[in-house]
Amino acid sequence: MIRPLVTATALTLSCALPLAALDLDAMSDAEREAFREEVRAYLLENPEVIMEAVAVLEQREAAAQAQNDQDLVAANADALFNDDRSWVGGNPEGDITLVEFIDYRCGYCKRAHPEVTNLLKEDGNIRFVLKEFPILGEQSVTASRFAIATRQVAGDEAYHSVSEALIAYSGDITEPALRRIAEPLELPVDEIIAEMGSADVTEVIEDNHALGRALQISGTPSFVMENQMLRGYVPQAEMELIAEDIRNGG
Repeated sequence: MIRPLVTATALTLSCALPLAALDLDAMSDAEREAFREEVRAYLLENPEVIMEAVAVLEQREAAAQAQNDQDLVAANADALFNDDRSWVGGNPEGDITLVEFIDYRCGYCKRAHPEVTNLLKEDGNIRFVLKEFPILGEQSVTASRFAIATRQVAGDEAYHSVSEALIAYSGDITEPALRRIAEPLELPVDEIIAEMGSADVTEVIEDNHALGRALQISGTPSFVMENQMLRGYVPQAEMELIAEDIRNGG
């Protein structure tokens, strides 16, 4: 809190005083001391001014961050929205595209999953793109490799079934566990496991990680809804408001 207060105080003074009055180097020692005492007395008498300045500073920083995020999305739009190696769900013809970067070992991804599912179902007009983004260790990478290999070997429907099973799974991600996950889905599990280490699977993960770095994503889940970055877990109700704002031209 100290740093924002110092910055906000400087912002308050720069707005309230002529520029020449802030040139401390041009003042004598006595003038500088008098100026400091005046500033101190004013702030002690009007402490609410500092909080007002903090609020203005936070608004400016939030606006700058939002603009930076929009610029990042625009610069990476093709990789975000038109990557044919990522699974597409929801309404493929929807008027809004929502992209999620997911790690199957991430607790907040697991928490967000039913809300994202409900959002897609209840809205009915959102195109959904899922990006495999394993960042929580080797088991996360293994889970993503299995999901990507499933899509490459058995197609989109099989991928979706495996992805749903992985996000619901809470145990260690081992080969026996993956075989148990695949068994009721009647998948060609031997072929999928053989594909997991392929260059094609590795390339998908590496490209998604590169995209995440370009977007300054450091955690999961992370979302992009049209031109807006949504960093971290976002409740369904908030996503609904964002979608409404986008449709209204916001």
